[in-house]
Amino acid sequence: MDLASTIRSVPNFPIEGILFYDITTLLKNPAALKESIDRLVKHYRDAGVEVVVGVESRGFIYGTPLAYQLGVGFVPVRKPGKLPAETAAESYELEYGTNTIEIHVDGIQKGQKVLIVDDLLATGGTAKACCNLVEKLGGEVVGVAFLIELDFLNGRDKLQGYDVFSLLHYNE
Repeated sequence: MDLASTIRSVPNFPIEGILFYDITTLLKNPAALKESIDRLVKHYRDAGVEVVVGVESRGFIYGTPLAYQLGVGFVPVRKPGKLPAETAAESYELEYGTNTIEIHVDGIQKGQKVLIVDDLLATGGTAKACCNLVEKLGGEVVGVAFLIELDFLNGRDKLQGYDVFSLLHYNE
C-alpha cells in the first residue's frame, strides 16, 4: 500500500514557510492506519521492547496500538503541566521555535528497554529530548520510530547511536 498517497500536505502551517504533512487523512483510512501500525510492529516485534513512550500528541496515536500489539505498557511524554505526578523535563528546539516536554519520573524503570514513537522526525529536537528523558530515568532506548521523516532537515543526525526507523521519507 502507498501510505504517502494518504497523507495531505498543508502549506504555511503552523506558520508561513512550513509545509505540514497532515496524517489525519491517513488515520481516517482504515487500511492505511492498519498497514502503518502493522509495519511498525513488524519492525520492532523482536527488539526486546519493554515499554513504548509516545510523544504528545500524535505519538499517542501510534504509541498506544504499538504497545498493545507488542504486549507492553505505554508511557506518555507531554507538554509542561499536563502530567499530574512528579515529572522530569527536557527543553529542545523545533524547526520554528522552542519547547519543553515532561515524563513522570516513575514512567521508566532503570534498565527498561524503551521504544520512542512519534509521527514526524523533522529537526530531531523533540526525539532527542525524549531520548534524554528516558536515559535520565535509567531506561535504554532500543528504537525511535516515526511515521514520517523529513530527510532534508537532517533530524536523524541528532539521533546518532539510536536505531531510527521511519515508514515514509520526504526529501523536500
